[in-house]
Amino acid sequence: MEKIASFTIDHIKLQPGVYVSRKDAVGEYTITSFDLRMTSPNEEPVMNTAEMHAIEHLAATFLRNHADYKEKTIYFGPMGCRTGFYLLLNGDYSSKDIVPLMVEMYEFIRDFEGEIPGASAKDCGNYLDMNLNMAKYLAKKYLDTVLYVIDDSRLVYPQ
Repeated sequence: MEKIASFTIDHIKLQPGVYVSRKDAVGEYTITSFDLRMTSPNEEPVMNTAEMHAIEHLAATFLRNHADYKEKTIYFGPMGCRTGFYLLLNGDYSSKDIVPLMVEMYEFIRDFEGEIPGASAKDCGNYLDMNLNMAKYLAKKYLDTVLYVIDDSRLVYPQ
């Protein structure tokens, strides 16, 4: 079998950033898949499921309520390796195009107070596995070390 595209990225060189993972044509539309890499693969500890789950609920809620992106958001969810998230948007985008959106989204997570949306037995299949404080900590770290200082080395996959 052929290797899928995401397995051809050199994860030894990959650092936290915002990357276009792939672009797919769906009829007349382009779906852009982003790799929102929050930790350095195989160097840093991976994120625990509780904080990833909290980030997923907060980010999905933010995106699906965003004035400009709610109709363009196809999916937001965790990577199986627990080093980041995938964001799929309807449209032909570059990594640089969504940096302002990512700053806004991660600031929303960093500053969030109250009950996590959808964190109830009725709304979620594993609602007890949430860690808001760690989600906020990781959002702040991603903002400070990546998004606020991002350059081309964190916007294009390493060769």
